[in-house]
Amino acid sequence: MTMTATGGHGASAWREPLVRGLGLALSVSLALALGWALATQPRTMADVRGGLTASVGLYRVDQAAFEQGLGFFRGDRFAEARSAFARADPAARDATTQYYVAYAFLRQGWGRVYSDDDLYRQGLAALERAVAAAPGGLVRVDDPGLALRTSDELRAELDRGLRRDASDFNPARLFRERP
Repeated sequence: MTMTATGGHGASAWREPLVRGLGLALSVSLALALGWALATQPRTMADVRGGLTASVGLYRVDQAAFEQGLGFFRGDRFAEARSAFARADPAARDATTQYYVAYAFLRQGWGRVYSDDDLYRQGLAALERAVAAAPGGLVRVDDPGLALRTSDELRAELDRGLRRDASDFNPARLFRERP
């Protein structure tokens, strides 16, 4: 007596459902990966790796590069600080690092007479990344060297620098403290 593949006996009986199940699992996995890529729009492989590791809680900043960035930041070397922070957080997923990037744009763009709008806009973009990565949407940095210690305060200062109004012509502005 011979059994056919449709008879339900042997390896053929479970092979077809297994292949279909694996195909379905692969299709769903690829659809999820495509959906994630469309939603987050990673531009580099570092963004992809950072996004995937952040989604499973494994993303970490390079602490040595972060400390180097802080040293540059505190020495008023803001372009160097941003470069070090970019090495520390290549996927731009760490709230604190992105907060310092935004603050570096603020400090570099700040002027007694006028503010550099381009740098302030870049600061707002970095602050958006910081807020998006922060739990609860608020970044708080307890650094005594900072005048602005929350993302709300930093956003208000960046917005104030981009706004044009009568206070821009106030001569007392020349004596204000740098944030």
